[in-house]
Amino acid sequence: MPLHKADRDSAEAGRLSGEAGRPSAAAQADLATGQPSGENARKPIAVEVCYAPPLPGALSLIAVEVEAGATVADAIRTSGVLARHPEIDLASNKVGIFGKLTSLDGAVSAQDRIEIYRPLTADPKVARQRRVEKIRASSTEGRKWQAREKR
Repeated sequence: MPLHKADRDSAEAGRLSGEAGRPSAAAQADLATGQPSGENARKPIAVEVCYAPPLPGALSLIAVEVEAGATVADAIRTSGVLARHPEIDLASNKVGIFGKLTSLDGAVSAQDRIEIYRPLTADPKVARQRRVEKIRASSTEGRKWQAREKR
């Protein structure tokens, strides 16, 4: 008689945990603490720390290995980017993983790219308005209906 999907899932869970429906003691400890234990806690994972200073072409992309369960702040400190770029202030600069904002105490996964963002130097709305005004001043676009003398 073939097994139904629910029966197959419970059989698979039992095979993985030792008993049907109950996770192993190590898995229970991992779930309770949110940190990997046993062998997984000792394995290093590779991450990259990225910072782009205001100087053109001075990108810092540093590959580093941290312990599983390490935080974003741990990876940044381990990379040495703070020593290379003293202008970085982790209290004020925002950080993210692959372009998505995260906190300094967020966990990192293998192959993550941790990015340190600089504060904006110009308001984007004001910068766009200036660009548009500059283009309007130098072009006749939008004024074609006027007489040539008034353009």
